[in-house]
Amino acid sequence: MKKTVVVIVGPTAVGKTTLSIEIAKHFNGEVINGDAMQVYKGLNIGTAKIREEEKQGIDHYLLDMILPEADYTAADFQNDVEKYVHIISEKSKLPIIVGGSGMYIQAALYGYRFSNRKRDHAYTEKLENLVHEKGVVYIHDLLKQIDPLQAKTIHPNNYRRVIRALEIYETTGLTMSQQIEKEPKQPMYDIIFIGLEMERTLLYNQINKRCDQMITNGLLEEVKQLYQNGYEDTKAMKAIGYKEFLPYIKGEQPLEESIHLFKRNSRRYAKRQYTWFKNKMNIQWYSVTPDTASQTVHTILHDLAGFLGDK
Repeated sequence: MKKTVVVIVGPTAVGKTTLSIEIAKHFNGEVINGDAMQVYKGLNIGTAKIREEEKQGIDHYLLDMILPEADYTAADFQNDVEKYVHIISEKSKLPIIVGGSGMYIQAALYGYRFSNRKRDHAYTEKLENLVHEKGVVYIHDLLKQIDPLQAKTIHPNNYRRVIRALEIYETTGLTMSQQIEKEPKQPMYDIIFIGLEMERTLLYNQINKRCDQMITNGLLEEVKQLYQNGYEDTKAMKAIGYKEFLPYIKGEQPLEESIHLFKRNSRRYAKRQYTWFKNKMNIQWYSVTPDTASQTVHTILHDLAGFLGDK
C-alpha cells in the first residue's frame, strides 16, 4: 500500500506553517519542509524558517541541512523526502509536507526520473557569459525558440533555470517539456493535497507586513553575515530576501530601493506560486483571510479527519 502523505501548499505568507503545526498536533504527524531555501543553514529570517518555539514539540525534517555554498537540487529533495516519509511512517505517524517550492514538491511526489548525465560545464559557462554580455532576456528568447512551453513557466530573471533548460536540450536532444511529458503521472504516495489561498489585495498586504517584520527581526544583519562569510555568489544568496539587499550592503543601492524590490519580488513570487499549484496539481483549496484563519484551520481539520478516515 502507498504511504499516506498530507501536502500543504500555497503562496508565501498565507499561513501554511501555522496550519501544518495544527494538523501535526491533531493527527500525530511530523513535518517535512517543502521550501527549497530552508534547507540551508544561516538562511533563517529571509526564508521565514520556523523557529524552535513555533514547532510546539513537533519534529521537523529538511531544515538547516547544508551550508549555503552547496547546490541542493530537486533530485536531492526527492531522495530526502522519500527517506523521511519512510522514517515518519515507520513510527506510525503522519508525514506532512509543507512549503511553496512547486517544482521540488512535484518532483518528490511523482517520482521524477532525473538524468544521471553529467552537466556540460563548458556549455553552462558559455550561457552564463551570454547572460553577462547580452542579458537575461536574450537567453530567455533562446529558450522560447527551443521550448516555448517551458519559456512560459520560467521567468527571464530566473536565468539559472533558463540555463538548465537549455543545457538539458543541448545534452539530451530533448526539451525539458518533452522530458516532463515522459515522467510518471501517478503519485508515489496516497496524497491529500491542501491549498491555502487568499484574496490578492489581502495577501499582498500580508506579504508587505511580513517583509517589514523580517527587517525588524534582523534580516539585514543576516544578509550581511552571509556576505561577509563569502556566500555572495552562491545559489542560496539568489533567493528573495537576500539578493535584494546585497547591493545595499555593498553601498551600491539605497535601502529604500532594496526594501521596495524585496516586497515587489515577494508579491510576484506569490503570484507565480499560486499559478504553479493551480495548474500542476489537483488540490483542495481553502480561502483564508487574516480574520478567519482560525475558523479555516478548524474546517480543514474537520475535513481532514474525514479524508483520513476513508483511508
